[in-house]
Amino acid sequence: MIQNKYKILLVEDEKNVRNIVATMLETEGYQTILANSCSSAKTLFTSYLPELVILDLGLPDMDGMNFLEFVRKDSLIPIIVLSARTNESDKIAALDGGANDYITKPFSSGELLARVRAALRNNRFSADEGRLPGGKFTLKNLEIDYDARQVFIKGEEIHLTQTEYNIVALLSENCGKMITYAAIIKATWGDYPTENNIKKLQVNMANIRKKFGDKPGEQNYIANELGVGYRLNT
Repeated sequence: MIQNKYKILLVEDEKNVRNIVATMLETEGYQTILANSCSSAKTLFTSYLPELVILDLGLPDMDGMNFLEFVRKDSLIPIIVLSARTNESDKIAALDGGANDYITKPFSSGELLARVRAALRNNRFSADEGRLPGGKFTLKNLEIDYDARQVFIKGEEIHLTQTEYNIVALLSENCGKMITYAAIIKATWGDYPTENNIKKLQVNMANIRKKFGDKPGEQNYIANELGVGYRLNT
């Protein structure tokens, strides 16, 4: 198999899980760097500068959130949390702390590899390719003109309210990343995620999906993890 040439730092203290994930990645052509503790992960991250990190939170020396904070001080490299912690609060804390994605154990190899491909693909976007204001963003049949604040599906303009546009633009600038309710509410209204504000966000999102042509139950463009947040699908 042709090497993908992407270096992935796998931070996992359970030997069996570490071996399974490493084999899975190497079979797909990725180069894996293995760490079994937070301290060794920091050393290897600095030495190898990987393109992506898969991070367990339950490490023997320090909590994985410590490593997440360490990386986010200087780097926007994609980080996928792979953890046995299933509590909503843990997911939200990791995502708000800078993780790009959160997968709970047990997991399927297909899902993990798909999330890895998406994270690496999204990281290749740049301002020149329209991820930030001053350009255009395209995804499948969706196009956003940031300068004109216009959104098109299949070339036809979708008329969004100012709030709806701001939400769509935020998701596009973080394409593929799960954005928590709190982060969206703060960016859109400058407020805290009260029950009323979450309901307000959900109403806006329902309107956006309807205008995008998504039928109930479909997640063609925008995926929702109940109680956590939203992601613009790649």
